Amino acid sequence: MKLLAFETSTEACSVAVFADGEVRARFEVAPRRHAELALPWAEALLAEAGIARSGLDAIAVGRGPGAFTGVRLGIAIAQGIALALDVPVVPVSTLATLAAAALRDHPDAHVLAAIDARMGEVYVAGYGAGAQGPTLLDAEIVCAPDQVELAEGDNWIGVGTGFTAVDDALVQRLGSRLRHVDAGALPHAADTARLAALLHAAGGGVAPEHAEPAYLRNNVALTLAEQAARRG
Repeated sequence: MKLLAFETSTEACSVAVFADGEVRARFEVAPRRHAELALPWAEALLAEAGIARSGLDAIAVGRGPGAFTGVRLGIAIAQGIALALDVPVVPVSTLATLAAAALRDHPDAHVLAAIDARMGEVYVAGYGAGAQGPTLLDAEIVCAPDQVELAEGDNWIGVGTGFTAVDDALVQRLGSRLRHVDAGALPHAADTARLAALLHAAGGGVAPEHAEPAYLRNNVALTLAEQAARRG
């Protein structure tokens, strides 16, 4: 299994190459530089790993939720490369990517992953550990922090920039039930790649034109399939 992964849904830009269980990655908090960095990093990582583009089995991408521009960019890059190589795209939830990193350090916990959605809202979802990576406990939603609810139990940790949003409102609301909070956590393409390898092995890849972003808010961009449908 060899795949190339992009995660550009937040202020962090990251790219990773997964090759038979080994991961090489680059990561930088680089607002507004994602388009500049992503493809050169991909070429450099493939060269370091000794993998030609033609040797890739799939392209993985963080599908969001996150910043509209970053999510659109990641999907577009993944679709373009996958179409050229005739390989599937494996979309991976950005919230699940955050949860995967947290569960690696706290495998017995439940994880509330939250990303600052601006406009007084957060993107949020709850996860538990599963054989194929984080298991979604609650649907991904966008809402005000005071609308976020936790399932029963106290074995929860919180990760992501959503915990600093709206003057730390999530911490104030749920802090007594969270045993640990990492509000500085950002998604890494290395985790996207590991999750994508599991998903691909389970048949989770899609045709490039069917790779869809998860905005959670109103749809603000069209996928390739939607563009084709509109063209008739």
